[in-house]
Amino acid sequence: MFNDHENPHIPPRLQRRWRGGRRFFPFLFFFFGIMLLFIGGTAAFLYVIFTEYTGVKNWWLLFCGAPIIAVFIAVVILSNLYRRFGKPLQRIFNAIDSVAEGDLSVRVPENDSDMYSELNKRFNRMIAELERAEQQRRNLTADIAHELRTPLHIIQGNLEGIIDGVYQPSSEHINNTLDETKLLSRLVNDLQTLSLAEAGQLPLHPTRFLLADLLADLTSSFSSQAASLGIDLQSKVDDASKEINADYDRLNQVLSNLISNAIRHTPKGGTISLETESITGGVRLVIKDTGQGIPAEDLPFIFDRFWRGSKSRTERTNSGLGLAIAKQLILAHHGTIEVQSKVNEGTTFIIELPE
Repeated sequence: MFNDHENPHIPPRLQRRWRGGRRFFPFLFFFFGIMLLFIGGTAAFLYVIFTEYTGVKNWWLLFCGAPIIAVFIAVVILSNLYRRFGKPLQRIFNAIDSVAEGDLSVRVPENDSDMYSELNKRFNRMIAELERAEQQRRNLTADIAHELRTPLHIIQGNLEGIIDGVYQPSSEHINNTLDETKLLSRLVNDLQTLSLAEAGQLPLHPTRFLLADLLADLTSSFSSQAASLGIDLQSKVDDASKEINADYDRLNQVLSNLISNAIRHTPKGGTISLETESITGGVRLVIKDTGQGIPAEDLPFIFDRFWRGSKSRTERTNSGLGLAIAKQLILAHHGTIEVQSKVNEGTTFIIELPE
């Protein structure tokens, strides 16, 4: 269905121009009325002045001379108003129509009008953010398809091989298939957690607990794994009586993910340290390792979905959503998380949480 002014055979660009021009019809009538009033007022004014100083009542001046002068002045004023107000607004309206039709590449000149320069800059920044969000959405769809494809192919191949008699239904093949289903389940759960956290709908269960207890649990959970790899796992609490109000399990999930990543990327003989520091109105948690580090060009993207240090994506032991989930969980606690890293020197994650 098309509106009365929309025709499927007319290019969208021409339809935008028509809609944009139609918006200014009321303004044209308004300005036309103002111009008539201006002409009449100017004519009367000139007539009064002329007759006052000359004593001659020249009606010809009233009906001919004054309108010419008034029209000239009105044209100058209207052209200046259109150049300063109408033309910039027309560009913005056309850009809005283009965005409504799905064209996120449109931009408006930022310096063509002093009055609208700030508006144009903010409009362009808004469209740039929309374009980036749309690109992220497309990348997410492609990434999910990529992550699902591999385990599904393995499961399908194993089952078809068993049915066709190529593989024996041995425990090895069954366990391999089971491992792939667990990977799929973990991926789906992580996607659900991430989507809920980003939408602000992830339920949290905050309690008051000692920060020292959380670090003790984490150290106990990862100490044997770190020791088996020749990594020294350390913890340091500046105030053993420091308490915070947070969801213990979710915060444990965040720190466990960071420690697990640190163990995976720290060589034998390296060190991983967990430290706490009291700050004004809250606490700072620092997870530091002496691992391989992260290249500077990758740092802005490590909290993106499905980001992995290995571009080949051959590592399939995790979903690639851990850091994205960690960031959203920290934001859900009204905290902040940032990363500092240098190649071959190590990586440091800094988390700040309110009390």
